[in-house]
Amino acid sequence: MSVKPESASPLFAGPFALATLSAPDRPRFPALVTPDGLVLDLRSAFGDERLTVLDLLEDWPTTLPRLHALAADTGLGRTPLADLHVHAPVEPRQVLQSGANYRQHVIDLHVAHRAPGDDRPEAERRAEAAEIMDRRAAEDLPYVFIGLPSAITGPYDDVVLPAWAEQPDWELELAVVIGRAAHRVSVEEAPAYIAGYTIANDLTDRATVFRRDMPQIGTDWLRSKNAPGFTPLGPWIVPAESIATPDDLRVTLKLNGETMQDESTKDMIFKVARMVSYASRTARLLPGDLVLTGSPAGNGMHWGRLLRDGDVMDGAITGLGTQRTRCVAEAS
Repeated sequence: MSVKPESASPLFAGPFALATLSAPDRPRFPALVTPDGLVLDLRSAFGDERLTVLDLLEDWPTTLPRLHALAADTGLGRTPLADLHVHAPVEPRQVLQSGANYRQHVIDLHVAHRAPGDDRPEAERRAEAAEIMDRRAAEDLPYVFIGLPSAITGPYDDVVLPAWAEQPDWELELAVVIGRAAHRVSVEEAPAYIAGYTIANDLTDRATVFRRDMPQIGTDWLRSKNAPGFTPLGPWIVPAESIATPDDLRVTLKLNGETMQDESTKDMIFKVARMVSYASRTARLLPGDLVLTGSPAGNGMHWGRLLRDGDVMDGAITGLGTQRTRCVAEAS
């Protein structure tokens, strides 16, 4: 069941966005959505009954002007968004995730994850974390790892908390959607490879981030981040040209109506173009791939309050819309 917040304000920045929608009598289809909540079925508009959002991103330089023309054509038949179910806007082939990319967030985690026997004052440990962040920035070393597309779910779908997850936490993030195959692109070139942006909530079970049985291995991102539905995505892909300053967007997450995260992407250590360029150094990024840019401060570990059955998360990023997901405990 979809849970869509009611609002008279525009749903997103710019003249249109891309979405994947469905209805009980209508399978998933790619759609052009206007800021006032009207929908154009792009399968009909493009004359291709098998068309997906990924197909549109595969030929983004050609697709974008066609979408502008369709958005401007007020004579085309459109339907209300309220009658449709909103799914994750794209099914990517690859998901690249950024860790430790918000200065204040990393400092908070450094303090929260105190090593056994470390009895230093909090101020001293915060200063140490700040020094580490400054060194990482100076040495130009982002931290990127791989997620699973199977963890993605819709922006209004329920999130099932696995019975084994002892400390499920939220991490609202700006997600970059790739629009051209990118390999070894420079920071200056990177923006030309970005089709648009969307919202991701990169849920994490804090209890399984580190392998206690084999601490020398380090982090276990498969276990801690990739349960089915652990990455609510969307609601839409807003074209990059509609987001003038991706490095200064407000990221906000509310838990049961209470604000937990409220930070600007200005706090990112490595900005959007740098993250895309860095990921492309090793991987060949493909159209439709996601690059998650990290989570700002205000996670559950900071507040001493992790996710529970019945919790509702409302996430928003400037110009990209909102998502609302409800947590449901896994049936035993």
